Amino acid sequence: MYRVWDFLTRYSLLLIIGALIALAWANIDAESYRRFVEFELLRDVPIGHPHHAPDGSVETRTLTLHYLVNDVLMAFFFAIAAKEVWEAVILENGSLRGRKAATPLIATAGGMLGPICVYLGLALFLGSDTVEAVSSGWAIPTATDIAFSYLVGRLVFGAGHPAVRFLLLLAIADDAAGLLILAVFYPSGALAPEWLLLSLGAAVAVFVLFNWLPRRMDRHRELRPNSTWMREKLSFWPYLVAGCLSWYGFQQAGIHPALGLLPIVPAIPHADRAFGIFSEAEQYLTDLLNAIEHALKRPVEVILFFFGLLNAGVEFGSIGAPTWLVLAGLLVGKPLGIFVMGWIAARPLGLGLPKGMRVVDLAVVGLVAAIGFTVSLFIAAVAFPPGLMLGDVPVQDAAKMGAVFSFAAALLSYVAGKLARVQKVG
Repeated sequence: MYRVWDFLTRYSLLLIIGALIALAWANIDAESYRRFVEFELLRDVPIGHPHHAPDGSVETRTLTLHYLVNDVLMAFFFAIAAKEVWEAVILENGSLRGRKAATPLIATAGGMLGPICVYLGLALFLGSDTVEAVSSGWAIPTATDIAFSYLVGRLVFGAGHPAVRFLLLLAIADDAAGLLILAVFYPSGALAPEWLLLSLGAAVAVFVLFNWLPRRMDRHRELRPNSTWMREKLSFWPYLVAGCLSWYGFQQAGIHPALGLLPIVPAIPHADRAFGIFSEAEQYLTDLLNAIEHALKRPVEVILFFFGLLNAGVEFGSIGAPTWLVLAGLLVGKPLGIFVMGWIAARPLGLGLPKGMRVVDLAVVGLVAAIGFTVSLFIAAVAFPPGLMLGDVPVQDAAKMGAVFSFAAALLSYVAGKLARVQKVG
């Protein structure tokens, strides 16, 4: 049983299982599925500083299962993504530092602009009613599901092919851009930016008191007693408290609270070097940031199971124009954008490609990166209100179906790899 559990969590299959259960459930008994998604855990919970209405009432929120997973627990998923981005940027040998990251970064820009152009361009072609209904979902097809893209990339190229590392650089940069898009373009309510001072203050305080100060006190002391005491006695608890405060600040600021842990990630003591995401060597790092990531790995897989279960339950009758727009953005716009911008970076700009990687491999990488799934589902859930309709089709459900169908990119990339005569390495 343990081996089965290890296999499921190692390859992120719980998310797919949750999504498949949701699809089956929603199409067998849609009403019971909706009751499950909106199941009330706590009713009328006071939130924020009491805002008294003229009648003396206090602002409250009902805690549903959907809110718990999407707005609270998914914060741990985005924190892990932010950890990889942070290390790739800040560490001396990080994968997003220096000239070696230039071509993947430029290709990433193409992988975001291409889907937006295809999505909005096709929407304009379909008419003003369609544009009005779907325009706020322009970011849905920009996402790349880093875990599944990595797994498919290994199947197509082999674990040792330089295109797999290129794909990971691209996916990490894509995640960073996606987090920024979520924060800027998809607020969860009326903006109150002054609350971000709480998040900033929590991050600065925990960094100074539990990271910088102990290291400062340990200068010229080989055994680093203060830093060791902080790690062994206090461990992650100060950062958890700061994370709760930061999450609350994001919620009150009107920015999606699932991003609330992002300011805390850079405050946590990190390693001196990065081996790269999914590297087996990372399990031997003993810094607190990697220890937290390792501890969260399997809980986050369970969270992703419930995320798939609560978000992918779409009736097949909901398929409509938004489905095809999202799918076209992912399967056409993303590969085209990555190929064109990657070629411009590698050839006219002279930045080159990793040794052993061909220009034609860019097209295959683009198809692998077209698996949007997790983040695309998340953006679809925040981009459209549940009741928005386009004709008789619910826009949010239709867009989610496009994100689910993006798994077709796995098959297409495998076929493209065969046609491009990709030589698997490792």
